[in-house]
Amino acid sequence: MANKYLISVDQSTSGTKALLFDEKGVLLERADLPHDQMINEIGWVEHSPMQIYENTVQVVKSVIEKAGIDKNAVAGFGISNQRETAMVWNRGTGLPVYNAIVWQCARGAKICERIEAEGHGPMIRQATGLNLSPYFSAAKIAWVLENVEECQELSPEALCAGTIDSWLVYKLTGGKVFKTDYSNASRTQMFDIHKLQWSEDVCRCFGIDTRMLAQVCDSNSLFGYTDFDGYLDAPIPIHGVLGDSHGALYGQGCLEKGMIKATYGTGSSVMMNIGDTPVMSKHGLVTSLAWSMDGKVNYVLEGNINYAGAILKWLIDDVQLIKSASETSDLAKAANPDDTTYLVPAFSGLGAPYWDNDARAGIVGMSRTTGKAELVKAATDAIAYQDFDIVDAMRKDAGLEIKELRADGGPTKNPYLMQFQSDLLGIPVQIPQFEELSGIGAAYAAGIGMGFYDKTVFDTMKYSGYAPSMDAQTRDAMISGWHSAVKRTIGA
Repeated sequence: MANKYLISVDQSTSGTKALLFDEKGVLLERADLPHDQMINEIGWVEHSPMQIYENTVQVVKSVIEKAGIDKNAVAGFGISNQRETAMVWNRGTGLPVYNAIVWQCARGAKICERIEAEGHGPMIRQATGLNLSPYFSAAKIAWVLENVEECQELSPEALCAGTIDSWLVYKLTGGKVFKTDYSNASRTQMFDIHKLQWSEDVCRCFGIDTRMLAQVCDSNSLFGYTDFDGYLDAPIPIHGVLGDSHGALYGQGCLEKGMIKATYGTGSSVMMNIGDTPVMSKHGLVTSLAWSMDGKVNYVLEGNINYAGAILKWLIDDVQLIKSASETSDLAKAANPDDTTYLVPAFSGLGAPYWDNDARAGIVGMSRTTGKAELVKAATDAIAYQDFDIVDAMRKDAGLEIKELRADGGPTKNPYLMQFQSDLLGIPVQIPQFEELSGIGAAYAAGIGMGFYDKTVFDTMKYSGYAPSMDAQTRDAMISGWHSAVKRTIGA
């Protein structure tokens, strides 16, 4: 029997989904499982690595069973994963020494402050393309090594330190393979993006021995074989691994220099393909590797914000102002257009392009007539304002004309938000027919890498869009008000 299907898993911050594709690259079915969000009283955020692995195996089984296909008709497997989230495990037992520390968690701040005080910040930024920050993996791994007793008792060779993709590859291959790809490696703050190798100098600053780190491979290379804990009769190749935002860039077909996409999820990632030569940002962005395919690297400029969809979740769970995110579009449209309320969602500091860990959230510019609709509008607008700041910085850094923004993620279902985003940027916003772009990118990379697909697979994606309609005077006034509100939260 010929193999007719390909599966990818998108292991995200909130859950794990398996996607099933046919031989033409069409998405046929998906299966999802959430995992526990472990948040303590001081805001540390953790995930259970074992739960993530077990859920990964389960969603693969579930998507095959939901689709009603022969499990042995699956030809290959790809992975996209939440980036920067990091963990350490015992190489001998294959068990975590501590929970995975999530990208949102800033517990490594004091480690970064110490390294900055030692004068290493500029060297780290030059080598890795990343501003010294607890956001990235290195400070999280350093915290585990400094605070977990088991790490002090074991030699560096007895430990594996890595991101979620390397953990899944390790577990899915029964501990035979410890690899990561260029996209994930470039987001750890330990990888030299110019020399394309782990930086001994940078790792030394964090107290991390490079012998703990995974082998770095092309994003569409063979990462090993898996039978999903004996579920399949014969192992299939894991042939593509990408960090989730890189997967979305690839799935969106942003393969050429100057193409740009925004992934709206819990946070938001805006990414521009800048070709085969790195550009070091002067406007608060970071430089990373998009991927390496068949030995050829592409670089990106990227800006990340901590709170996108998470702002709406805050409105639902904590403030209890609304019951679901689906209410936000109609409420925002119903709000008084003359209201000047801005919400700056610096709940755990501000990411790009401000990079202020000490900033705190604020609601600015309310009047006596500001009500529920206006607050929901301000919260929704904040997502678009933050992405505007990043795209504006990209224009300045890259000196490239941006013709359109390709957007993906749950919040793209919000017509008010997408129209407002287009208005702020002054360019069309294009929405693909499927929202699972991270997993689609991993599947396409895997399929092309193993010869299951060719480049025409990108033609299967259809788009609908929003065109800008706001006049320049209104737009400039609104952006000016946003920047004034940000300055107040930074100065708080």
